Amino acid sequence: MRAPAFWGNPPARPGLLARLLAPLAWLWTLVTRRRLARADPVRLPVPVVCVGNLTAGGSGKTPTVIALVTRLAARGVEAHVVSRGHGGSIEGPVRVDPRRHTAAEVGDEPLLLAAFAPVWIARDRAAAGRAAAAAGARVVVMDDGLQNPSLAQDLRLVVVDAGFGFGNGRVIPAGPLREPVADGLARAELVLAIGEPEARAGFLARWPAVAALPVTGGALVPLATGMDWHGLRAVAFAGIGRPEKFFATLRGMGAEVVAAHGFGDHAQLHPRILARLAAEARALGAQLVTTEKDAARLPAAFRAKVLVLPVRLELDDWAPLDAALARLLPLA
Repeated sequence: MRAPAFWGNPPARPGLLARLLAPLAWLWTLVTRRRLARADPVRLPVPVVCVGNLTAGGSGKTPTVIALVTRLAARGVEAHVVSRGHGGSIEGPVRVDPRRHTAAEVGDEPLLLAAFAPVWIARDRAAAGRAAAAAGARVVVMDDGLQNPSLAQDLRLVVVDAGFGFGNGRVIPAGPLREPVADGLARAELVLAIGEPEARAGFLARWPAVAALPVTGGALVPLATGMDWHGLRAVAFAGIGRPEKFFATLRGMGAEVVAAHGFGDHAQLHPRILARLAAEARALGAQLVTTEKDAARLPAAFRAKVLVLPVRLELDDWAPLDAALARLLPLA
């Protein structure tokens, strides 16, 4: 599904729909609080770092996990990723193998992450964590899961899309929040705000409570691949949390986006949709372009027709996160 437009309204103007849905939001909050309060988390023999967020939809968790496991590997620490495998059919626990698994089996994000670190998926996150620890992980990185209490978490990193922030500040279904901001921040040790400096400054001004925690900033930067995007006529498509960010990045690289198609996060790209996209690109004399995450869901034969624009997270300052990690485990 796509996020309703009213979810992004400024907190001061939640709108009529948000107010009408407030009782359901209150019920969602109550259920979430009770579930977290009654949980009995499994304690692994290795530290668990949770990369989570407070909102439904994309905030930059996957690029953050990639940056984190890469950073740990460079400092001599083997990190394994644990994921629910959203959109996949396999219940697990199983280690993701890109040579034999598909996104339909294990989910698109785990398939992408498996290029950077061992990834374990399971509906039961605790079972995946045990498997990772038994396989030699020195640290387990939990992809998403701030609201999942199955594993005891030693470090919680809240990732925020600074441009969107916490939307209208209301809980699902009245807004995009999985839980109230105060509840989520109370369990976190660090906030990562992703976006341009102006967007980050605006986010912190709108949500001063965030400043009670260490905050570090970063941006998603296109990976240098040698591809010259300037002047490229592109039919762009993306099934991520906020497709418009991808389209804006393409335009920023100099591409001429002659058509842009946004789908819901993790949307299944059925053959008839792909056929329409290919026909449109041919009619417009354009090249199909998508994200790394979407490419993981494409059939191999169709994947060869599509250009991919990869992005990586670059932090302004690693010191706050490095300090938090150093309290959990020795770093080279």
